[in-house]
Amino acid sequence: MKVRLLSIPILFLLPLILGGIGALILQANPEINPIFAVNFRLDLGTATILGGGLISLTAIIARLFRRRSERWELTLHKSAMKDALESRLRFLHQLDHELKNPLTALRMEIAYLSGEETPSEYLKVYTDMQTQIDRITRLLADLRKLAQLEEQELLKLPLAIDEVLHEVLEAAQDHPNYAERDVRLTLLSHPLRLAKIRGDRGLLWLACFNLLDNALKFTPPGAQVEMRAFEVAPWLVLEVADDGPGIAESDQPHVFEELYRGENARSCPGSGLGLALVRTIASLHDGSISVRSRPGQGTVFTLRLPSVT
Repeated sequence: MKVRLLSIPILFLLPLILGGIGALILQANPEINPIFAVNFRLDLGTATILGGGLISLTAIIARLFRRRSERWELTLHKSAMKDALESRLRFLHQLDHELKNPLTALRMEIAYLSGEETPSEYLKVYTDMQTQIDRITRLLADLRKLAQLEEQELLKLPLAIDEVLHEVLEAAQDHPNYAERDVRLTLLSHPLRLAKIRGDRGLLWLACFNLLDNALKFTPPGAQVEMRAFEVAPWLVLEVADDGPGIAESDQPHVFEELYRGENARSCPGSGLGLALVRTIASLHDGSISVRSRPGQGTVFTLRLPSVT
């Protein structure tokens, strides 16, 4: 790295300057300039200038390292700001898309009502309009829930996650969207009782249900979805694995972003906020969520939560 001398503050050169002045004074007066013999001859004046130079060199090196560190931090900050801006732009684009589609459908249905239709056609239009209204309502409710989560403080209490998982499994089996589908749901956990975790029971239930609901959406009839719970100290780990179409590699870094829909998810119902809610809930509990997937083979979501020691 090229260094300009003028860019070095004079304060850092002060020890070297003072050492040089001291050396000139001492060497001009031999009677007050003793010689030290430490395997080599070194008079006090020379030692003074060497000491000043060493101090200045140390200060200059420290300054250069600090500047490089500041530039590195600035680069990281700019990169983070750029990523955040791109994420917000994707969010706004997706929000526009999620709102525009049902509103366009509603306009078309209203235009259709202007003609002379039979009662059965009116009923179909009413049903279609109600579907689009429900879609917008779910989207706004999930957006409001996500905003509230990012601001609220949690009351974290010790709880048994295996009990929560059994409740989630029962809720999914009774859900009208999946009750009649031929999808095998399995819960695998350690034969001994799992360690407790500290958290909000309702939010953790929602996170687990969203992961299971997401897997069921993409699992074809006759396939299998597994929930696995085990301990890897100091974590309690929950995995939800499915035999669905998988997630494209380019989509995997973005699946937890608000409203993001990957290549295989654009035709599926939902607000696009389920996994974003899981990420936020995991963060509020000092945990993490990750995904691994292979297109055509399936997907595994892994939720890690700190266990109570």
